[in-house]
Amino acid sequence: MATTGSAARFVGNFEHTLDDKGRLILPASFRPKLAEGAFVTPLDHCLAILPAAEFDRMADALEERVAAGEVHVNALRAFASQADEVVPDSQGRVRLLPHLREIAGLDRAVVVTGALRRIEIWDPARWADVSPEGTESLADAIERGHGLAGRS
Repeated sequence: MATTGSAARFVGNFEHTLDDKGRLILPASFRPKLAEGAFVTPLDHCLAILPAAEFDRMADALEERVAAGEVHVNALRAFASQADEVVPDSQGRVRLLPHLREIAGLDRAVVVTGALRRIEIWDPARWADVSPEGTESLADAIERGHGLAGRS
């Protein structure tokens, strides 16, 4: 399990189905990294599952920006009020609350992707729109040598 510091890293792309109760079975490689708990929150037209430490890091950064007057306090309210604390059950399932599924446009079929410090859960059609843009952006970043490849 490769990590930088103590941050969990999530990688891969998986097609999954939500059960009748709106639960997601996490990919096996993701489960141990969330054993201490996690938070589900809307993020960029999908749902993100953040390990507790990453959620805390994001919350602290947001609180600092609110205190500095850079971000309105309503952003902090939205971040906290839309989040749901979860712990995977013995079968590796986490619940996705109905209002969160609605925000992300999720039905039964979903795409689960690793996004390094978080897991993202996408509607397959939305993922099909976003994925090629990401591939193109990555190719551009590598070509420009933005820390992703050794410079010649």
